[in-house]
Amino acid sequence: MTLTLRPITRAEHLAFVAGLPSVSHMQLPSWGDVKPDWRSESLGWFEADGRLVGAGLVLLRPLPKVKRYLAYLPEGPVIDWHAPDLERWLDPLLAHLGSRGAFSVKMGPPVVVRRWSPEAVKTAIAAPEARRLRDAEATSHEPRAKELAERLRGMGWRQTEPGGEEGFAAGQPRYVSQVPFAGRSLEDVHRGLNQQWRRNIKKAEKAGVTIERGGYDDLPVFYGLYTETAERDRFIPRPLPYFQRMWTALAAEHPDRMRLYLARHEGEVLAAATMLIVGGHVWYSYGASTSRRREVQPNNAMQWRMMADAHELGAHVYDFRGITDTLEDSDHLLGLLRFKVGAGGEAVEYLGEWDFPLNRLLSKAFDVYMSRR
Repeated sequence: MTLTLRPITRAEHLAFVAGLPSVSHMQLPSWGDVKPDWRSESLGWFEADGRLVGAGLVLLRPLPKVKRYLAYLPEGPVIDWHAPDLERWLDPLLAHLGSRGAFSVKMGPPVVVRRWSPEAVKTAIAAPEARRLRDAEATSHEPRAKELAERLRGMGWRQTEPGGEEGFAAGQPRYVSQVPFAGRSLEDVHRGLNQQWRRNIKKAEKAGVTIERGGYDDLPVFYGLYTETAERDRFIPRPLPYFQRMWTALAAEHPDRMRLYLARHEGEVLAAATMLIVGGHVWYSYGASTSRRREVQPNNAMQWRMMADAHELGAHVYDFRGITDTLEDSDHLLGLLRFKVGAGGEAVEYLGEWDFPLNRLLSKAFDVYMSRR
């Protein structure tokens, strides 16, 4: 029997999410408020008896000069992805979004494909023949993920490579680094840090680095470090109002949804980071640091405080977010991978993002438009 899909209220959406161990912060109603260039809508899947059994936040971005939309469900929707009758979940979604004027639908099933232990990642980095993480032997596989990918292809969905984070190319990382907390004491987590991490945490403590929680008024301080980081690491920074909007929107939904941490040494803030909390999943979201006084290791000290706080909250995972798939020494992101793996982070591959073109002509034109940007 087909599920019924219809828009739901924010309250219905949040009540559904509250009954789950966790969902992505990008599948909460507040995330739509963070994205002013997109319209947002909460959708719910209902059984015949009226039970809400799935939910999703869809973002709608208008195509320039045309009243048609790209529909995007980042890291969602929150449905039973391994249901034998997946069509009864996705067909109503496509029908609803098509009626709203969507020319294409993009989604990111929150389904893990493979995991690599920190040791496996370190081995892959050291192996001269290994060029990409995807080619290295994984520690564990999720057999149902391959079956799901084949079913999606059979239904007409196509897998896409991650894009940037600006504008239409709003791709999310397919590969992330996560430190598992479930069933582990904080001492267990500390033992999972590599020797360099433990040494740097001690060094920061000895140098007098202090870690403090910040608030909305400290976002400009964070932003100053963030723009310096963007220049150093060669990425385009988001504007300050984006972070102010994120803080306001997420805090309005839950007072402890977003946190800001500051690493201070001799009165100067040397590093800062934002942290997001949804149920038992905690994300290190955005990080920023100066090149000055790096020898006092503020980043390691700050991350350890964030991990300790996440553990105290009862988190089952501390998520470092995106990592590079390449293992080439020439890639400037390899150092970031080493940093995250050194904290005991596993490498995790998700199923990635998938597109369904509802209007092939407009979807093709959109692809051409994006390739020229």
